[in-house]
Amino acid sequence: LFIREGKDRTRINVFKLKEVRFSHDYSWYIFSVLNQVQKKNYRQEKKRATKQLFSALKDPSVVITADWLKIRGTLKSWTKLWCVLKPGVLLIYKTPKIGQWVGTILLHSCELIERPSKKDGFCFKLFHPLDQSIWAVKGPKGENVGSITQPLPSSYLIFRAASESDGRCWLDALELALRCSSLFRLSASKQGKDGEMNGSSDSAHVGLNHLLHTSTISDQDLNESALENHHHLENDAFSDKSERDNIEESENETHENSRKTNESESDQSEIHGEVSPGRKGTTYIEQIYEEFGETGESSQTETVSEENKSLMWILLKQLRPGMDLSRVVLPTFILEPRSFLNKLSDYYYHADLLSQAVLEDDPYSRMKQVLRWYLSGFYKKPKGIKKPYNPILGETFRCCWFHPQTNSHTFYIAEQVSHHPPVSAFHVSNRKDGFCITGSILARSKFYGNSLSALLDGKAKLMFLNRGEDYIITMPYAHCKGLLYGTMTMELGGKVTIDCEKTNHRAELEFKLKPFFGGSASINQISGKIKSGEEVLASLNGHWDGEVHINELKNGNAEMFWNPTSEVRRQRLKRHIVLFEEQTDFESERLWQHVTSAINKGDQHKATQEKFVLEEEQRNAARERKENGTEWKPLLFQQDAMTNEWRYKYEDLRPWDPLNDIAQFEKNGVLQTMERHLSTRMSNHKTTCINNQITRHKVKSLGGEKLCKVHQEIRHKSSVMFKSFRHLLKNLPQEIWFYIFLLFVWVRNSAKEL
Repeated sequence: LFIREGKDRTRINVFKLKEVRFSHDYSWYIFSVLNQVQKKNYRQEKKRATKQLFSALKDPSVVITADWLKIRGTLKSWTKLWCVLKPGVLLIYKTPKIGQWVGTILLHSCELIERPSKKDGFCFKLFHPLDQSIWAVKGPKGENVGSITQPLPSSYLIFRAASESDGRCWLDALELALRCSSLFRLSASKQGKDGEMNGSSDSAHVGLNHLLHTSTISDQDLNESALENHHHLENDAFSDKSERDNIEESENETHENSRKTNESESDQSEIHGEVSPGRKGTTYIEQIYEEFGETGESSQTETVSEENKSLMWILLKQLRPGMDLSRVVLPTFILEPRSFLNKLSDYYYHADLLSQAVLEDDPYSRMKQVLRWYLSGFYKKPKGIKKPYNPILGETFRCCWFHPQTNSHTFYIAEQVSHHPPVSAFHVSNRKDGFCITGSILARSKFYGNSLSALLDGKAKLMFLNRGEDYIITMPYAHCKGLLYGTMTMELGGKVTIDCEKTNHRAELEFKLKPFFGGSASINQISGKIKSGEEVLASLNGHWDGEVHINELKNGNAEMFWNPTSEVRRQRLKRHIVLFEEQTDFESERLWQHVTSAINKGDQHKATQEKFVLEEEQRNAARERKENGTEWKPLLFQQDAMTNEWRYKYEDLRPWDPLNDIAQFEKNGVLQTMERHLSTRMSNHKTTCINNQITRHKVKSLGGEKLCKVHQEIRHKSSVMFKSFRHLLKNLPQEIWFYIFLLFVWVRNSAKEL
């Protein structure tokens, strides 16, 4: 029982302990006194930080950018206006003179997208996701009516910059302002309650604070995180609640503010497209050098030197027509200095085409965009006829591409999951843009005397997460001729398909080999068609390393479909690779570093020696596993028992949630998503589980391998049972679900009666 003296209830002046009945009451009393002192210091520090923030925001020099922009009105005509971008708001004037104010856009409720345009310049759009007003009620100096101009829309604005470079600058600046707007608004709410800065003499910028208080209630309801923080800020000033409630809410507030700080840091790093170490996972650096072969036939032919011809003859004497070359050791002079896992990533330098395909509303348009992306993966060729390294069992490769248009990353992860037969599994993910790709390739080579073919058996599945569409994709084969006589030439051949069962659209392509009497124009030819069911919608023809034309059969229009010009090559996404110091021993670049170095120096003897060392280590490891009776288990992929397909263990096929998901990142080959509402305890638990799994995979002892094997079998069986049960529920007829519902209602009513 306590008696509190003093009129000011927010500060504890005097406590008189009249009676202490239990020991825990006395402990609670001491804890409450200490907590009040701690909260007082916390509030003072918070006010100081808020004051510093507002002093920066109210400074007239704090302008992110300002320039002329054309704005489209409701009458579809364009007006040139002066736009000034500040943290949280976009001020629009008739002229650079600040007096002719037109209007102010509140950025905290806006979203930003790039808008395609047929005219010169660069267009982008600011809009409210629920068609609410984006305008402030008053101007920066308290104006109620802006300068007269053409009518402007209330829920969106379309802007046009003079050039693409200017438009990109505005996009980056608006991204920064949009991220600052929530912080500015929350601090404005706190400043309004404390009332410390209302006496500022800078009336022109005090009005800026007032803009955020005049937004509509519906706008405030949409920003959940803003309301949560605003609620916690109000808790600083309360004194009517019990002290036990104060303690609990103080702890919740501290946890919430810590979470918001982490999100702010991650958002700021995401603006610049960085994939930083630590919380953001693996460190990636931009790949500076990239080798391109010449276009046309010249890069696909090679004259073998006399020295290398003798090596080829020694090799060919060991072969028979129809023989599989997967177990044959090839000379290093025909090797491209990179792994096959690395080469498979060539298809994703234009992954931004998939980001655009997701946004297409028409299934036919989506199929065309997917086909355009598929063709973009073939024009990059090595110099001469080269074959990449056969990956070592357990070898992995990681890389990513940054999308400046959507501020996202496409991650590529591959692993050699089998050596005999050689199977390479890969997973590509960009959840923010709404697509994932998974698949596996069985590489086989056949010898036919003067020629050989490299067959790529397997499928890739492209998934559009928001639409639930799967595109099944196959690959062409590579054909090399002129091994014994003539000029060595490499071509692509075979028929491939891109099939979407849900939309019933299908693309068929045929890669044609050069005919015997054909000229240079007949090499690398391709033809195909796009179908909807049995109806042919369009036909295609051209060259897979050059121009491809499309002919729309419905309207008879013919146009350029794909052409990898020098401009297109310059605009391809920049690939980022893992920092060499962070690569594991089985990463492709580190694993083959000595072979690659020797090939680049032209030292074929040294390259052969280093290659032999790697192959011998692989044979010894296989021999040791056979003697111990152990089975190899891949680190990042597992084989589905029902479909026999290789699946990425950590695949996340959930559609992107912009209200909860912050950024996608990769750590130790594991793709993860940073979320706003994921507690620290859950995140640490997930990271611990991942690290434990990686540690168990590296155990070399017999007992450790057996223990890992038992754990993996248990997890695998559980996964199979769960998938089978989910598949069964998914395929239940609608009538069965109706009867299950009736049974549930009957059981519930019976339980109530009992």
